Amino acid sequence: MKNWKPILIPPSMEIIETMKVIDNSSLQFAVVVDESNRLLGTVTDGDIRRGILKGRPLDSPIQLVMNETPVYEKAGQKTFHYKELMRKRRLKQLPIVNHEKKIQYILFSDDIDGVLQKENVVVLMAGGLGNRLRPLTNDIPKPMLRVGDKPILELIIENFKKFGFTKFILAVNYKKEVIKDYFEDGAHLGVSIQYIEENKRLGTAGALSLLTEKPNAPFFVMNGDLLTKINFEQLMDFHNETKSIATMCVREYEYQIPYGVIKTESHRLLSIVEKPIHKSFVNAGIYVLDPAALSEVPQEQFYDMPELFEKIMDQQKEIAAFPLREYWLDIGRMDDYEKANVDIKLN
Repeated sequence: MKNWKPILIPPSMEIIETMKVIDNSSLQFAVVVDESNRLLGTVTDGDIRRGILKGRPLDSPIQLVMNETPVYEKAGQKTFHYKELMRKRRLKQLPIVNHEKKIQYILFSDDIDGVLQKENVVVLMAGGLGNRLRPLTNDIPKPMLRVGDKPILELIIENFKKFGFTKFILAVNYKKEVIKDYFEDGAHLGVSIQYIEENKRLGTAGALSLLTEKPNAPFFVMNGDLLTKINFEQLMDFHNETKSIATMCVREYEYQIPYGVIKTESHRLLSIVEKPIHKSFVNAGIYVLDPAALSEVPQEQFYDMPELFEKIMDQQKEIAAFPLREYWLDIGRMDDYEKANVDIKLN
C-alpha cells in the first residue's frame, strides 16, 4: 500500500503549497484533515485549477477550494466492497475512516487492480508549413525540428507515454514522408502510431474528419509544435469530472498598455491608471474532445479548433477550460526555437 501520510494537509495550508504537495507526490491527490486527522475534505489538481479560474489567489487557504463532501468509506469492509464502490463511482482514491471520521488509510485503485492501460487516443497535428521558421523548415516539417537531441514531436510523444497514453494518430501533410520514415508504427518508442494524411490544409480541427475509426472514449488533440510539462492524466481527469463535450487548455497571458489609461464620464475625467497590466486566458493549443464532438466537424474542409468550440458553445453544450500552470512553449518563431533549446538544457 502506498505511503499516504505525506498527502494529509491542514485546511489552512495555502493553495500554492498544496500544489507542491500534489506535484511532489505520485498520488496526485491530497486529503484535508484537522489536528486529530479527521476528514474535512479532499483536493485534486482539478479542484485547484477551478479555483484559479475563479480568481482565487494562490496564498488563499486550501479549504476555499477543497471538495467538502468527498466520498469515503468506513473501515472494516471487505476489499470487494471498496473495489465495487470505486468502480461504480470511477474513483481513483478512497479515504477509509473510523467511526470518528479519522483517516485510517487511503485506498488507491491500482492498489487493488494494478495500473490500467489507458485507451485514450492522442491526435497530434503535425502538418503545418512552419513558414516563420524558414530556412530551417525548407527540408523538414516543423514538428521534426530538434530540441536538444530529439525532434519536437518525439518529446511530445514521450511526455504522453509517461502518463500511460500510448495510442497516437499523427495528422501529416507538409514533408509527411520525413515524419513517417522516422516514427514508422511507433514500436521502437513503445507506442502505437497511425497516420491520417491531408491532401490539403484542413486546420487544427478539419483533419479530424479524416479519422477512419471514431474513438470510443475522450481523446486528446494537440498541436505538434508545443513543448509542455502538463500532466495529461490530470487533464483527462478534469475533462471527465466536468462531463464536458470539449475541454480547452488555456494559459494566462499578461500584457501592459504603454500609456496612462483614463476613465471618463461625459466630459469629466474620473481616473488615470498609468501603464496598467491586463491578464487574460488564451488558447494553449491542447484539447480533449468527446467522440460526440466529431459530428460537428465538416468533412474535408478547413476548420480550426476555435470554430469547433464556438459551434459547441452556440449549442449550449458543456465545455470546459483547463488552466495551465506548467511549462508551456509554442515554437512558432525563431526566438521560440532558440528558447526551447536553452530550456531543454536547464531541465
